[in-house]
Amino acid sequence: MLIAQISDFHLKSEGMLAYDVADTATPLKRAVEHINRLTPIPDLVLITGDLVDEGAPESYAFLRHLLSPLRPPLVIIPGNHDHKESLRKTFPEHDYLHHSLEEEGENYICFTLETFSVRLIGLDTVTPGEHGGGFGPKRMVWLEKALEARPEAPTLLLMHHPPFASAIGHMDKEEFHGWEDFQLLISKHPQVERILCGHLHRPVFRRFAGTIATVCPAIGMQLYLDLREEAPSTFIMEPPSIMLHLWTELWGEKALLTHISVIEERLGQYSGPHPFFGIVSPK
Repeated sequence: MLIAQISDFHLKSEGMLAYDVADTATPLKRAVEHINRLTPIPDLVLITGDLVDEGAPESYAFLRHLLSPLRPPLVIIPGNHDHKESLRKTFPEHDYLHHSLEEEGENYICFTLETFSVRLIGLDTVTPGEHGGGFGPKRMVWLEKALEARPEAPTLLLMHHPPFASAIGHMDKEEFHGWEDFQLLISKHPQVERILCGHLHRPVFRRFAGTIATVCPAIGMQLYLDLREEAPSTFIMEPPSIMLHLWTELWGEKALLTHISVIEERLGQYSGPHPFFGIVSPK
């Protein structure tokens, strides 16, 4: 099974720039075209939050229009810039978006999808009005029951906020609430092959709770890579890219492999593919 992951579009309404700089519509169009050209075509596309920038209904209408040419089916989880009810209304055919769990007066979208070669569990880490993320006690109980129900099934967890510090100082100021309990819970379930996140606008990989947690690069803009603790919150218009997660069997062993595919600004921007020839392995 081949899964494409894209994240953090920060789409504005048509014709508007994000933060007066970023044309986020154009890279999203290119991302859709890029995925549609992949060989083989992915079986599924996962979107890990921040689809729009301010939760505006007109931004969601534009979003649906831009995503409509995408050939593989979609699975979506919200980010802190998303308005959950508007997201549901924009994608009414996505029944799992209505699987909500009430906790401390807020509704969280948490779901399991069982129809693929790997099991998908969507976790809502977004409390409306808050930029940082977390995972509360009721969601912990729900997740524990979900994982205990199928301990033999290879499982991917989808969530917007990473449950770990990244060394990106201005993001780490907002600690993931409940990360220690979350880490302990995941460590008890070795069937969790990967924790797939967004939010940080950069590719990040970390061993976490006996599995691997990854952060998908953004489509809209990347965070400027400054690993000083006092680094300001800034972004850079680096090329967008996607993650490709391949569940397969190689050398007699099942494994989940993750690759990164950079999106071209125009076809043929990166010369190739070129054949290798005359390869020498010196003695």
